[in-house]
Amino acid sequence: MEKWKQILMMRNQTLLETMKIIDASSLQFAVVVDEEQHLLGTVTDGDIRRGILRGEGLDVSIGTIMNAHPIFLKSGQKPYKYKQFMHQKHLKQLPIVDENNRVVDILFIDNIEQSLNKNTVILMLGGLGTRLRPLTNDIPKPMLKVGNKPILETIVEGFKQYGYTNFIFSVNYKKEIIQDYFQNGEAFGVTIKYIEENKRMGTAGALSLLYERPSEPFFVMNGDLLTQINFEKLMQFHMEHNSVATMCVREYEYQIPYGVIETKGADLISIKEKPIHRSFINAGIYVLNPEIFNFIPKNQFYDMPTLFEQLMEQKKQISVFPIHEYWLDIGQINDFNRANNEFKELNQ
Repeated sequence: MEKWKQILMMRNQTLLETMKIIDASSLQFAVVVDEEQHLLGTVTDGDIRRGILRGEGLDVSIGTIMNAHPIFLKSGQKPYKYKQFMHQKHLKQLPIVDENNRVVDILFIDNIEQSLNKNTVILMLGGLGTRLRPLTNDIPKPMLKVGNKPILETIVEGFKQYGYTNFIFSVNYKKEIIQDYFQNGEAFGVTIKYIEENKRMGTAGALSLLYERPSEPFFVMNGDLLTQINFEKLMQFHMEHNSVATMCVREYEYQIPYGVIETKGADLISIKEKPIHRSFINAGIYVLNPEIFNFIPKNQFYDMPTLFEQLMEQKKQISVFPIHEYWLDIGQINDFNRANNEFKELNQ
C-alpha cells in the first residue's frame, strides 16, 4: 500500500484513532474521506490539540475536529507547480484530487524549511535540585542518570531527532560537571554554548545574559523534564498561531477526598462525592519570539510566568500547546524513581 493511503480516514472515526494513525504514520497529517474517497477534510496535530483544549473527549468523531475547508489542488499539474504552491502557502502536506474531488495522492514537501534548523534551544540547568538531595549533593540534577544516561543527554537527543542542534545551556550549580561532560557538543552531534548564572535568575531572567540573542523563534525548556513531545509539531503550532509566546501545558487531575457541597444562601443545592478536578498546568517548555527580550529586565530574577503575565497585559498573542505525549517533571525522589522505571518501558 502506498504510504499516503495509510492516513485516509472516515469522518466517524474517533479522535483517539486519529491520534494513533498520525503518530504511527510519522506524517503528522490525516485526510478525511467518504466511502468513495471524496475529500471531506484534513486533520493536523494542531487540530487535535485545539480539540483537546476545547474539552473534546477522545471518543468524539473526527468529523467535529477536522478542517472542513482544506487546501488542495487538482491532479495533472507539473510537479514543480505543486512544490511552488506548497512553499508559497507554507504547506508540508497537500491533498491532490481528481475532477470528481476524489483523493488520488497526498504530496509532502521534500525538505523541512531551512530556517527550522536555525531555531535555538535554551535549556535552564542552574537549579540546586534541593528536593532531590542527597542525590544532588555532588551532581547537578540534569546530570542524574535515568536509564544509562543523564537526563540532560536524553533531552538533547530529543531535540536532535527533529533537527534542532543549536543549544545554549544556562548553568550555575556544579556547572563544571555539565561543561566537562558535554563541552562544545561536538561529540553529541550538536553545538553547545554556555551562559553562567552567578545568582538565581529565574526561568526567564537568565535570558538577559545571552551574548547573542536569537533572531528566530526559540525554545526554552527546564532541564529536569523527560518527555517524548514532537518539537517540530510544537514549533509549527507556534508559527501557525502567529504567537509571540507559546507555553506547553499538561492536563493535571486531582480528587478532592471529601463530599463537595454546593449552596445558594442557606439552601443545599447539591452534593458531589469526592469529585475529580482537571486543570492545565505549566509543563516547563516554551517557544518564544525574539521580541520578548524587550520585556525581560537585565540581570535580575525574573520567572517565566511573570513574562507571560506581562505579555498578556500588553495584549500580545499567546498560545498554549497541550501535551498528550509522555511527560514527567523530575522534582522529587519518587519522581526520579518513577522515571527510571518508566524509562525502561519506553525504550524497549
